[in-house]
Amino acid sequence: MSAVSVQAGSEGAASRLYSIGDLAGEVGVSPRAIRFYEDQGLLAPRRIGGNRVYSGRDRARLQLILRGKRLGFALADIRELLDLYDVDRNHLEQLRATLIKGRVRIAELERQQQEIALTLEELRAIGAYIEDSIRRKEAGQDPAGRKGTP
Repeated sequence: MSAVSVQAGSEGAASRLYSIGDLAGEVGVSPRAIRFYEDQGLLAPRRIGGNRVYSGRDRARLQLILRGKRLGFALADIRELLDLYDVDRNHLEQLRATLIKGRVRIAELERQQQEIALTLEELRAIGAYIEDSIRRKEAGQDPAGRKGTP
């Protein structure tokens, strides 16, 4: 099934319907991934004749899901943020929750960045020690090296 326009006029993309294959191809994921997000309650497509049919709203939700995953949010957090969209017209609760979760994620990433910096420093020190040991052994300056002994 190809994307079809339900209504002509200015709504355009909002009124488009997508098959699972069309939606998957458009956003760059597999149909299996879309079915997974549906199983997790993040997407709820309509069914027409037994086929899943996705709306423009479903497409937008999928893009938000993928962005959330790319940013490292858990599916539960993504679901919470998506569910808050319908809570109030101004979307203030969703915006506030997104801000809080974003700040928490920034703090997590900064902590990981510090841990990575320490690990890199330690690995570089180990590498320098090993390089120095190799140079000493090759130059015969290391008594344990016994250079020239079969």
